[in-house]
Amino acid sequence: MERDYFEEERFLQAQKRIKNIKGFYTHLLIYLIVSVIWMLILVNLNEVSNSMQYGFWGKGYGLFSTAIFGGIGLIIHWFVVFGKEFIFSKKREERKLNEFIEKDKQ
Repeated sequence: MERDYFEEERFLQAQKRIKNIKGFYTHLLIYLIVSVIWMLILVNLNEVSNSMQYGFWGKGYGLFSTAIFGGIGLIIHWFVVFGKEFIFSKKREERKLNEFIEKDKQ
């Protein structure tokens, strides 16, 4: 009875983790799409008026703020989902190694 509870708890945690990872990749995709669209608008604005005389934030360059602040939000979202588990951490390497060993056994 107790074992089933722990197994179900692990399953629910794994399910939540997968949902969070999918949410991050959705955020990344939306960020990339919006950034490309904004950059295309910027190029178009630059072609229409050859001189950007209003400074960085005027007449189109303010669109960079979308990419900058969206990128900051994306980094924060990455840290929330993946935490301190950086790409090349020892713990992650061991887990991946065990995962590959299990796949080879099957």
